[in-house]
Amino acid sequence: MTNPDSCHINEARRMQALRKLNLLDTPPSEAFDRITRMASRLFNLPVAAVSLTDTDRQWFKSRVGIDHSSIPRMKAPCGEVADEGETLVIADLLADEYYRDSRLATDGVRYYAGAPLVTQDGHCLGALCVLGTAPRQTTDEEISCLNDLAGMVMAQIEMMHAIGRVDSISGLPNRTQFIEDFDDMQNERPNGEWRLAILINLATPEQLAHAARAMDSVYLDVLVNDAAAWIRDEIGNGRKVYHVATTQFAVLGAPGMTLDVCIPLIEAKIATAIATIKSSFVATPAVGVAPFEVGTADCLSVLRRAQSAVHDATERASHVAVYSAHEDSLYRRRFTLLGDFATALEQDDQLRLVFQPRIDIASGLCVGAEALLRWNHPTLGPIGPAEFIPFIERSRLAQATTAWVLNAALNQQRAWRQAGLALQLSLNVSAINLLEPELASRVAEALDERGLPRDCLELEITESAIMAQPARANATLEALAASGVHLAIDDFGTGYSSLAYLQRMPADVVKIDQSFIRELESDPRQQGLVRAMISLSQDLGLRVVAEGVENEAVLAFLRQAGCDEAQGYWFARPLETEAFTAWYVGRMVERGQQLSLNSMPGAAGPKVLSTT
Repeated sequence: MTNPDSCHINEARRMQALRKLNLLDTPPSEAFDRITRMASRLFNLPVAAVSLTDTDRQWFKSRVGIDHSSIPRMKAPCGEVADEGETLVIADLLADEYYRDSRLATDGVRYYAGAPLVTQDGHCLGALCVLGTAPRQTTDEEISCLNDLAGMVMAQIEMMHAIGRVDSISGLPNRTQFIEDFDDMQNERPNGEWRLAILINLATPEQLAHAARAMDSVYLDVLVNDAAAWIRDEIGNGRKVYHVATTQFAVLGAPGMTLDVCIPLIEAKIATAIATIKSSFVATPAVGVAPFEVGTADCLSVLRRAQSAVHDATERASHVAVYSAHEDSLYRRRFTLLGDFATALEQDDQLRLVFQPRIDIASGLCVGAEALLRWNHPTLGPIGPAEFIPFIERSRLAQATTAWVLNAALNQQRAWRQAGLALQLSLNVSAINLLEPELASRVAEALDERGLPRDCLELEITESAIMAQPARANATLEALAASGVHLAIDDFGTGYSSLAYLQRMPADVVKIDQSFIRELESDPRQQGLVRAMISLSQDLGLRVVAEGVENEAVLAFLRQAGCDEAQGYWFARPLETEAFTAWYVGRMVERGQQLSLNSMPGAAGPKVLSTT
């Protein structure tokens, strides 16, 4: 006796297989119609159909001699074929006790013959059937012919299903097939089992970009084919390899394989692969491993985690990494912040500027300030600049961010100047800004619109930003300098720092990076290096600013070494607008400077201040 629960499970799996093929309720196909017409002619019968057995209907993918596209599944002979998976012949429906009152019989059908349409996994989708209006006997040769035609239908179905599921270059199942097989595995296996998803990346984007410029157009096809063959050989015939992206392959670890076993095995194989690849192609494979729990995992999430591990692997000596929830969380946070920052640029209450004073060492006067961007996220609170600035500078938001900072800084500069505060403002400019052909004209226009002198603005550029594309960057810098805007080399000493580079750049100021200034008072070698930086820069006609001054001893050394300016916590941390205004007034008064301040939004203290 058949177990009802078993029948229910088998039917559910059969329906799942049918749904995967995406055949139900699809337009007619000549490929199927050709087989259906052939069946009608060979049997010399008026009706033939490719019938797919749905939950409660028989749907005809192809039909000859039938007007309607479906009939109820109840008492439909094709439904029996789907249930049993065997060829069914009914010589006379009216003589059959079960089918005599079926829909087909009432429509005048007397003869039925149907051969099962069975997938490679053994699921019967329906039948290729022929029907007649008179009773009829069937020979063994005709049954054989009908089964052959059904096989042709299934070959066509499998071929159509394979299109879009097999990569044309590697010949391996692709990402779509990986997702389907992953879901099948989860449906067939109990919850609680842990497996490993292994993602193999053939080369970094930078390596591929360089190779694309230098090598023949088919190099990538050769790389992919060689890698596919190597991976198949290494994992053996028992495991399936998937080509899930242009240069990425995925493999599911064998049941029961642990990280302790898997990682050393992969590391050894990758070391061999890298030694081999170096002789023919500049590429660095990397492997990411993502553990997951069968039955509860989401396939796309598993792939994403494996991809995250690949990124970590590219920075490791072994070129292999296991998914780290901590690193992944940081990366996803940065990605989220990038999207949120685009919104922040359009709001009025999230972004603001703070200002850190620059001090003339000889006189002690405040001669300028560096404008620094700050972000108060609406739900996460303050986001430190070290967290969001680096990825903003590498994104398409860099230009919009610089534009926002420039406008805000110049608006504040105008307000200060109208109130009687004359100082120079410094802004940071990223590498991507230097590639803007109209940067110099836009900066000049922004100054002119506010009636500000060109030299009230200084743009700070890092050496690495210039060296990314030196020709275009230098053209922009020359245009800025010609307009009267001042330029400063930021973070000096951390980049290329070549004499030729210093000589060519139209800069006014060199800012020695704080990494050379901190603990300067206790490091003789550092002191010698800083003295050389100061002397070299001044010999080239540049003014020198030391960043990161945090105590009197460092300031005393810089004064003795002849450094021009200093900036750091010893004088003031970055200050809000009102706090900076008050600090500036106090500093200048303390140094005996005469000030006359007019009313200004944001200014602290009395409306008008005149002192000596």
